[in-house]
Amino acid sequence: MIKALRPWVLLLLGIAFSACSTPRSAGFEGEVLAASGETTPEGDPIYDFAVFEVTRDVLPTVTQWPRSGARAYPWIDARSQPASLLIAPGDLLEVSVWDAEENSLLTSLGQRVTRLPDIKVAADGRIFIPFVGDMRVAGMSPSTARVRIEEELTATAPSAQVQVNVVPGRGNTANLVSGVTRPGVIPLPDRNTSVLELIAEGGGVRPDLVNPQVRLFRGNTTYGTSVASLFENPALDTVLVGGDRVIVEPEDRSFLSLGAANRQDRHLFPKDRVTALDALAIIGGVSDNRANPQGILVLRQYPARLVRDGVSGPPQRRVVFALDLTTADGLFSAGQFQIADGDLVYVTESPLGAVRSIFNLVGAGIGLFNDLQ
Repeated sequence: MIKALRPWVLLLLGIAFSACSTPRSAGFEGEVLAASGETTPEGDPIYDFAVFEVTRDVLPTVTQWPRSGARAYPWIDARSQPASLLIAPGDLLEVSVWDAEENSLLTSLGQRVTRLPDIKVAADGRIFIPFVGDMRVAGMSPSTARVRIEEELTATAPSAQVQVNVVPGRGNTANLVSGVTRPGVIPLPDRNTSVLELIAEGGGVRPDLVNPQVRLFRGNTTYGTSVASLFENPALDTVLVGGDRVIVEPEDRSFLSLGAANRQDRHLFPKDRVTALDALAIIGGVSDNRANPQGILVLRQYPARLVRDGVSGPPQRRVVFALDLTTADGLFSAGQFQIADGDLVYVTESPLGAVRSIFNLVGAGIGLFNDLQ
């Protein structure tokens, strides 16, 4: 009987030992964090990366390090401006002059009003008015220009009254380039036209854009923020000036997920601030049977110019942040630790996963043996 069982025992042992070398989709934490193999003259192992456990004590240090990844843009806070438009070179003016005098030089016989349409403001900010000559109006509001024209006409027509209408030219328009339903050159009706109002004039943000970002080009400076930030904080909905260019574009920041994660993929940031807990939710959590919740690693590479002393900046270019999701402190800290553009979220394999594989294979072997009896 023993001799008959011996082949099956050997088979089960072979299955068990082969399970130890079964291919895995993730490494153990100790394997990932192993040294490079080189040693110091004293024989100590050399690590070409730094490891920081993300805890309540460590968070204040690592959160003040310079940002890595995508470029950070400045932004302009909203400042309330007078509602009126300022006349700019390129605007078209329609000047209407009323004069009640019988022998007025400004109106024809039987008429009380003369209209001067399509008076273009020259590059030097001046316009030509009959019986006045050239006068500068750029930088004035329409009401101020009206008063100034009336003053200049006093010598010719003391009772003349003037009305000024403005059709904005390029100096009083903003260019909404992309990311909306109807891009184009949009006139600014006054000095209080905000970025969100401009986007609304363009038909709103396209629904296919993930976490849409706003880029405002003013002169030689580029400003940037997200559409969500403008909605959440009205103080950021800055007003536009003539010549501004606005682009709405999709989020381009992303992170990778690999290892024993439920999704191994590249993930765009769905919002401005993504924490480690957010990232785990985005990847669908970790594998119940294989993942090590004590070994969630975030791998990040900093530019060489940001390497510092470990307090004001990372001590090495390569940094691994280790999270333990089995403790309250680890969970709270993961909810405060921010993922950066280009990070790799790596879920290590649990040693228990290999043990489970062995038992599963042994169980399968025993079942096969029983079937053959």
